[in-house]
Amino acid sequence: MFVKSLAPGSGMLFLFGEAQYVAMWMKNTYVALDMVFIDAAGRITNIAADTRPLSLETLNSAGPVIAVLELPAGAAQRFGLRPGDRAMGPAFRL
Repeated sequence: MFVKSLAPGSGMLFLFGEAQYVAMWMKNTYVALDMVFIDAAGRITNIAADTRPLSLETLNSAGPVIAVLELPAGAAQRFGLRPGDRAMGPAFRL
C-alpha cells in the first residue's frame, strides 16, 4: 500500500505461508498494477491486469496460491504471461 511508483522491470512479490485463496485490493495504491497469482507448484492461476488505483474492488485468486507478483500495469502482457505458465524460484515447488 501507499506505492506511488513502480519502475519498469521491477515488481513486488507477496509470499504466503501456505496455499490459500487470496483476495487483494488497491486501497492506498496509487499506480495501476498487474497482479499475477501463483500456486505452490509455481503455476500462474490467473492474472488481474491493469488494476484500478485506489479501488476497493477485491481481486481474487482463481484457486489456492502461495504468492502474488505485482508488476507495473501492462507488464504481464508485454512479458506474454498467461495462466498455466510457470514461475521459478526457491519459493515454488518444481
